Amino acid sequence: MQSLIGPPTSLTPQAPIGSGFGAASTALEVVEGIDLSGKTAIVTGGYSGIGTETVRALRAAGASVIVPARDPAKAKDALADMAEVTIEPLDLTDPASIDRFAEKFLKDHRTLHMLINNAGVMAPPLSRDARGYESQFSANHLGHFQLTCRLWPALVAAEGSRVIALSSFAHRRTGVNFHDPNFENRPYDRWEAYGQSKTANALFAVALDSIGQTHGVRAFSVHPGGIITNLVRYMSQEELAAHNVIDENGKPIIDPENNKKTPQQGAATSVWCATSSQLDGMGGVYCQDCDIAPALASDDSTEMRGVRPRATDSVAAGRLWQLSEQMTGVGIG
Repeated sequence: MQSLIGPPTSLTPQAPIGSGFGAASTALEVVEGIDLSGKTAIVTGGYSGIGTETVRALRAAGASVIVPARDPAKAKDALADMAEVTIEPLDLTDPASIDRFAEKFLKDHRTLHMLINNAGVMAPPLSRDARGYESQFSANHLGHFQLTCRLWPALVAAEGSRVIALSSFAHRRTGVNFHDPNFENRPYDRWEAYGQSKTANALFAVALDSIGQTHGVRAFSVHPGGIITNLVRYMSQEELAAHNVIDENGKPIIDPENNKKTPQQGAATSVWCATSSQLDGMGGVYCQDCDIAPALASDDSTEMRGVRPRATDSVAAGRLWQLSEQMTGVGIG
């Protein structure tokens, strides 16, 4: 298993680069003029919400796209207008399912140019996978960790690939509790658990980029914005109203400058990170609004834009990588 020994060979500054895009940009606008012919992408959760719009944009640019799905029949219906997209079964909370998906992919494909770890669950009641791991940490982080490790040979073979981890502004809530990530010895708080998983997604990108850059594999984490999709299924209408994300008629409020986006806008940063030549030679950074996000000085910052130190800490990233190897029994190398 690959360990994080020593600093990365190069560090990308956690600071905006002036991409020319913004909060209101859409995924299709981001890929305009980009040719992804001959490129292969995997988009987890690609049959719902921003995942579907991510798939749509990559396909529009010519990429071959594979969508892993816990419910392949549902995915087929959702992607009926994109019949050329390949759908394969995958349950991110089931290690054997992840291995089967990866083995089939490696058998059928030599290279993987883009892995977009988009699937996720938000704020459900407490549940655990078959190993006893808390469901949000399991699905949002550990499942994608194992998937990425299993697909590592294809990412390296691409000689220039990118892995995108869907994080969230919710990383502001908490860091990773390394002593009790599964809420075995503390009361379960569904939002704290979600925040922990989103911080883990960002730290995963830091660690993966540190390992991957000498192999041509770069990683980025992304805050897509606040989007009303099936992800909010565990929130009541009262909760949504309290968060000021729906209007008096129950319709989503769209205000991208204030973090309230359409699915097309929400998919844009993932697609930008996966495809933009502006990011060539870069990696390990947290992005939002189709740019690298500014670094905030404190974990206690109340700023909406920017990333807190807990989500970019290389020491915490290395510690999380080691914990993830222990919890999954999987690593790179």
